[in-house]
Amino acid sequence: MTILPITYFGNTAWWSHLLCEECIIDIGENWIKQSARNRCEILTPNGVATLSVGVCGRGERVATKDVRIDYSKRWQHQHFHALLSAYKKSPYYDYYADMLEPFFVKRWEWLAEYNIEIARTMLQMMGIERELRVSESYIEATPEDVDLRGKKCFLASTFDEPLRPYTQVFSDRLDFEAGLSIIDLFFCEGPYASQLLCP
Repeated sequence: MTILPITYFGNTAWWSHLLCEECIIDIGENWIKQSARNRCEILTPNGVATLSVGVCGRGERVATKDVRIDYSKRWQHQHFHALLSAYKKSPYYDYYADMLEPFFVKRWEWLAEYNIEIARTMLQMMGIERELRVSESYIEATPEDVDLRGKKCFLASTFDEPLRPYTQVFSDRLDFEAGLSIIDLFFCEGPYASQLLCP
């Protein structure tokens, strides 16, 4: 079995694992700062940009499921406008933006619940009927398990993924950037996203 962390708009590698393998998402693991649990990476005209969800209690040792979202800064507004700026000219922005907008307007108390709801919505957008397997208790990995909960897993700058290149918004001036958020793939490839993730 593959053990995944929960992610904020997980990258294409995270989604490939989720769709192509038997996976469980561990929200009982210890919170890891500066990770894909509250960050995603998108492509802008200036290259890769990181979007971070504000969280409370940054110095405490807590389980991921117990991390609260901090709304003292306007990160939701900033993220939505970053997506508009980066992807408004993409082929499928108009089709998917309204489905994603609630995640930048509504408030959730817990980061894990927020990210799980994002993942469920993305599955619906792909037309995939699947229940997410989520563990609220820490999972002890066995030698047969593939444990992908490491700090740097699933950030574009540190992950080498097998996904074949697709046409990205700024492909006329920037090289292909692998490992970006699922948002990039959706806005660029639309209904073909799931075929690229799990051929």
